[in-house]
Amino acid sequence: MDRVPEPSPAAYDAFQEGNRLLASGDPHAASVALERARDLAPGQASIHETLGRAYFRTARFSLARDEFALAVEIDPVNDYAHFGLGRALTRLGDLPAARRHLKLAVVMRPLDDYRIALAELGDEAPGGQESVDA
Repeated sequence: MDRVPEPSPAAYDAFQEGNRLLASGDPHAASVALERARDLAPGQASIHETLGRAYFRTARFSLARDEFALAVEIDPVNDYAHFGLGRALTRLGDLPAARRHLKLAVVMRPLDDYRIALAELGDEAPGGQESVDA
């Protein structure tokens, strides 16, 4: 199995800046910093996932789908990446694919937000306790 090299300090700094901007409610600025981090460390699932979140929050759903899909490809057991991919696919109208990824997210980690997103597609989602910030 190939090992993904550790990100450079510049990639880490850009990722941290993007996270800070996203947390402060500026997904547009966050996407710029996160794009820089992605370009410096393209094999890091966490960067793709966070950039997917920034794109989703700016209604760039095709870009969000692409980033979440890369995060899932790199780390197939990343429940949040499956959740984000499912939500982006829902917004893009690909409900069968959205359903598949949302079901995987629920099975991996049965959070309320995951269940609710799946239920919105007409699938039964059992009740739960936890929630996540999208």
